[in-house]
Amino acid sequence: MLTISKFIKLRKEKAGLPPGTPVFIGEKKVEEVKISVLDYDEGQLTEKELESIEECFPLKDTSTVSWINIIGIHDINVAEKIGKNFGIHHLVLEDIVNTEQRPKMEDHGEYIYTVLKMLSVDQGTREIKVEQVSIILSANVVITFQEEEGDIFQFVRERIRNHKGRIRKMGTDYLTYSLIDVIVDNYFTILDNISEKIDGLEEGLLTNPQPELLQNLHHLKREMIFLRKSLGPLREVINSLQRGDSPLVHEASQIYYRNVYDHVIQVIDSIETMRDIILGMLDTYLSSISYRMNEVMKVLTIIATIFIPLTFITGIYGMNFEFMPELGWRWAYFGVWGVIAAVATFMIGFFKRKKWF
Repeated sequence: MLTISKFIKLRKEKAGLPPGTPVFIGEKKVEEVKISVLDYDEGQLTEKELESIEECFPLKDTSTVSWINIIGIHDINVAEKIGKNFGIHHLVLEDIVNTEQRPKMEDHGEYIYTVLKMLSVDQGTREIKVEQVSIILSANVVITFQEEEGDIFQFVRERIRNHKGRIRKMGTDYLTYSLIDVIVDNYFTILDNISEKIDGLEEGLLTNPQPELLQNLHHLKREMIFLRKSLGPLREVINSLQRGDSPLVHEASQIYYRNVYDHVIQVIDSIETMRDIILGMLDTYLSSISYRMNEVMKVLTIIATIFIPLTFITGIYGMNFEFMPELGWRWAYFGVWGVIAAVATFMIGFFKRKKWF
């Protein structure tokens, strides 16, 4: 994940350049740019890997639905060629190659530009990984830009290949919905993973709170802050698409966007709920540690309080003045011990009566 310091450094390198100058900001995750195309309608399907970006240019004028998927956004030349041929504004190209964009939707008339965050869980470290996905929706072409290979779009590809559902009967707006839908549905998998972590930490919190638990809670708290930042703006993105303000999103597809909008609301509500649970767990942990410390201090205070009068007694009889009357008494030693025992017994009984221990 790109850290704040690295991001600021990369942004500084862009300072002074004209607006709309594409500058790659992010981590290079693939060596070579890969371009694939799915061109289809209800009756036919063509799928192929392209050797150069120029091969997809004729798709602009076809009547079929064309899905151009570009993996690797570090090559500025590819983005510029796409922009020049498909009429994409240079400010949009600038945003595409900047992987630190927040989710948003921009309606440019002839196309709609959408930015989303695709999340996944690293199977080794169990950490959340984020990938920025940019989607260009036009009349008959959908262009997606991804940072790396391996994604959840495979489910959409299989539906297109196997002619499942209505995707082959619908247009580019439904294809865009399908891509957004699998991204949003995958958020529930991420939340389920976080929920399992929370359950494990809650059990440890109630049985034996340790300093490692606090570290894990702070780590989860950072993850929830990151999720809020990545997914919070998604509500407005989907809401703008489902309102049907653009002629590119047909009325028949608006109901599906409304369904995605409902899922987004559920995701955001779940994030807020989990965030509150984690904050409550932090308070509970701190209260538990404070309670344990208070118990220790109470025991030490009781012990110290018992010994205060005993120390006073032994201090007096440790002075050894010549004419102290008790020094010559045969049973003085045992008498002092008796007084000490009586005082200690009285104080212990007093503390128990007050229920201090």
